[in-house]
Amino acid sequence: MIPSEPVITVRNMVKKFGDFIANDNLNFEVYKGEIFGFIGANGAGKTTAIRILCGLSSPTSGEMNVGGFDIYRQTEKIKQNIGYMSQKFSLYEDLTINENIRFYGGVYGMNIAERKLRTTEMLERLELTAYANRKIGDLPLGWKQKLAFSIAILHNPKIVFLDEPTGGVDPITRRQFWNLIYEAVEKGITVFVTTHYMDEAEYCDRVSIMAEGKIVALDTPEALKKQYNAANMDEVFLKIAR
Repeated sequence: MIPSEPVITVRNMVKKFGDFIANDNLNFEVYKGEIFGFIGANGAGKTTAIRILCGLSSPTSGEMNVGGFDIYRQTEKIKQNIGYMSQKFSLYEDLTINENIRFYGGVYGMNIAERKLRTTEMLERLELTAYANRKIGDLPLGWKQKLAFSIAILHNPKIVFLDEPTGGVDPITRRQFWNLIYEAVEKGITVFVTTHYMDEAEYCDRVSIMAEGKIVALDTPEALKKQYNAANMDEVFLKIAR
């Protein structure tokens, strides 16, 4: 893809927990309308960085701008203009699908008419209209993940952050989830996704690979495979890890 204007700019991001450096001087940009993959093994520092960019945690130092807003002074503005799906589901298990949508629609500041319209569209698209009054806790894992993503973009945010959204589901459900991501991008939403599935790195426009808190590679999947003389992103990751 041809880079447009950056919607996320990170300069020298550092996050320390005592003597431990979780994010060590990160530098990157994410462009409008792209799928930006944040790849790395568990403990590489991916979730720490994503929480900072969502305004949920404060950096130790560095300059960061998300959606045109400063990470230090405008965290509430950032939260209003992004969607976020965490590793652990952000839906309430003891509430129904409809109740979860109503709750998050209120959090996002949507008016009743807008929320009802988006709810109808979303449930029809996911073929879940008949299950609208079923509790989240009673749903299969794949349904929960697709719902959590759809609710995260209910308010049509500029950017959606997905923290290992496909963990624990089967390959077919993972592929269906990625179809939802492509649909969101077509609507102009920028997607920032962390994963440790290397096949999912192939679906991204650009990939940043993290190891021990640092970015050790950043480019398109094709360019990285060429650079490391690898057949796929799994081989790229293994060569970097070694």
